[in-house]
Amino acid sequence: MSLLTSTGVVAWSDTDASGRFHFTAPWRWVENTEHAFYRSALPGIEIGRFPRRSASASYELPLQAGDTYAVELDVGHIGCSSITYRWRVLGPRGVSVTGGHTVVHIDEDGRPSPVPQALHAAVIDRKEIAQ
Repeated sequence: MSLLTSTGVVAWSDTDASGRFHFTAPWRWVENTEHAFYRSALPGIEIGRFPRRSASASYELPLQAGDTYAVELDVGHIGCSSITYRWRVLGPRGVSVTGGHTVVHIDEDGRPSPVPQALHAAVIDRKEIAQ
């Protein structure tokens, strides 16, 4: 069970000259899902306080314009100042992309700072509901 799932349709602008989704498209879909999680957990949160530290993805099956997809986002680890997400993008024929990324919560000066306690609680609450 995922922390948050979002769905969409591959837009023509998400594709490259081959007619398949451009490799960057799933990153936008995942980021939108991540931001939806932040907004649901902490209305008014400053989303810009979570820059990427690392990111990786493995592409399994292509998607084309008009295909539906679902992004399943989960938390692999939440530390003092960082959160590691793992995720996958599912298409009509199965898993299209798997990946993960780590973000670091920063303060006004751009230095690592503790992840807000309310966000910790939201992760724990959603994981308990999913089990």
